[in-house]
Amino acid sequence: MAKTLLKYVVSLGLIVLCLIAGINLQHLLDTSIPGSIIGMLILFALMVSGLVSSEWVKSGATLLIRYMVLLFVPISVGLMDHFDLLFANALPILASAIGGTLLVLVALGLVLDRILKGGVK
Repeated sequence: MAKTLLKYVVSLGLIVLCLIAGINLQHLLDTSIPGSIIGMLILFALMVSGLVSSEWVKSGATLLIRYMVLLFVPISVGLMDHFDLLFANALPILASAIGGTLLVLVALGLVLDRILKGGVK
């Protein structure tokens, strides 16, 4: 029991430390990239470099993924507070979502077609 609890504490501690480092780096560099994204990139770099093993992070990440649905509740409530703003801008939001999706699909299809037909030269 204590060993399992220690695994969760270490795992979540590593994730939170990378998050805090990302947030501090965002404020230090005064960039528009969210600190959570920077923290995720820091954790990724640590794992790729071998400084942090994936086993050290696995239990905490699994726990967060298991309860991810609950983490979206505050966001959903916040969206409902601004429903009139979302409704007023529904057309640009839908156009950008559909246009972006189509752009990615076409680009991916062209790149994959070129790779499968003989490789990139």
